[in-house]
Amino acid sequence: MQIRHFVFSLTLSSLLTASAFAAPGAQDRVYTADQNTNTVSVINPATNRLLGQIKLGNQRPDVLSPLYKGEINVHGLGFSPDHKTLIAISNGSNSVAFIDTATNKVKGITYIGRSPHEGFFTADGREVWAVVRGEDYISVIDPVTFKEKKRIETTAGPGMVQFLPNGKLAFVVSSFNPVVDVIDMKSHKVIKHIKVVSPFSPFLQFTPDFKEMWMTHKDAGKVTRIDTASLEVKGVIDTGFITNHLAFAKTAAGTRAYVTIGGENVVKVYTTDATPTLVATIPTGALPHGIWTSDDGTRLYVGLENGDAVDVIDSATNKVIARAPVGQAPQALVYVSNAVPHGDGMTNLVPRANSEPINIALKPAAGEAKGFVVARNLGVVDALEVSLFKLKPQTAYSVYVTGQAAPVASFKTNPMGMANGTAIGPMRAVSNSLNDKAATASRILVMEGDVAVDPQKAVLSSVQ
Repeated sequence: MQIRHFVFSLTLSSLLTASAFAAPGAQDRVYTADQNTNTVSVINPATNRLLGQIKLGNQRPDVLSPLYKGEINVHGLGFSPDHKTLIAISNGSNSVAFIDTATNKVKGITYIGRSPHEGFFTADGREVWAVVRGEDYISVIDPVTFKEKKRIETTAGPGMVQFLPNGKLAFVVSSFNPVVDVIDMKSHKVIKHIKVVSPFSPFLQFTPDFKEMWMTHKDAGKVTRIDTASLEVKGVIDTGFITNHLAFAKTAAGTRAYVTIGGENVVKVYTTDATPTLVATIPTGALPHGIWTSDDGTRLYVGLENGDAVDVIDSATNKVIARAPVGQAPQALVYVSNAVPHGDGMTNLVPRANSEPINIALKPAAGEAKGFVVARNLGVVDALEVSLFKLKPQTAYSVYVTGQAAPVASFKTNPMGMANGTAIGPMRAVSNSLNDKAATASRILVMEGDVAVDPQKAVLSSVQ
């Protein structure tokens, strides 16, 4: 058994190495997990065109019925080493969907614990590990039977897991604790807790040589580098407001790290030297989130959480060269080469149903407070997604649209002065500016406390 396993691993490694330099082709696919429309968008990277969507559930808010059976909050993505299976994690319905990449058909769904976030296949392809962020374990799933095999205890709130290719160690970041768990793959036990600078990390990735693991700290705007041999922190990089995901690309100038900075609408590019240096800042669409590299390193694909699109970056010029529309609020993004070995890969796809979002920046009357609003049409109603930052902690704030006496939403900030949420209703009746980009008369105002709207006393307001 050991000899057969060695041969399998060697063959798989050889196949991956052989395909590592292939340019984006028509049989490759880029996938996004669209949280609000509960779809997986499918892009052909040869043309940078949206082919359609895999529908896993209904669009918000059509998910509230007690009889509803679809998936909710499609959020995380992973894929098998042979590139034949895509997994989609839905944290609202606690599910892992297994999708055939050639046919876009759901092969099976596994329901696990509370609020899973991300998942990935092990290096040998024999298991799927899905982190159960709302609890304190990893769910280990058989990708053939779609049954949960066991649970591996972790620090509370595991955010993501990835594996070294030698099959010996797994690294798990946390969403609630400033620690990385290192798991021995043979014993399934945590063998080390590595302390890091922040309790909230949504993403990790290995450098191409697997000598380092880099992880993002969304709350603190930082990236931590960990040596995978010594299992020690090598350094911390100050990256920026809402640091989301990262990816690596081998370029003519050397290996580069690309980090999505949601609060600045940019991707920042760093060297991977002993002391990483910022070498480029690439403007993108609204709130870049997920990012993945093509096998040959020439392209990077960036999901725009508030732009409902994917930007394509040329790594040679560090410029956005294309944009493809996708579902609402794309989160995770992956690039899967040779996902469709034959045919056009259009079966079981549905057309994109959502319209374009409208992004509204909120500026402070004074101080460092900031925020943004995304308005999306949901058919007969609209959604107003509000994100507020650097306000007074544990304080109530009301959001108004001018022309309406009552607030459209009210939020209480957390201990860090942050709040976010969604208001759903007939916003077009209140403000045409939410649905007509040419209209500019109405404004969005944020008031402290439960007080009447007063533009002169607003702590945040939209830019006219």
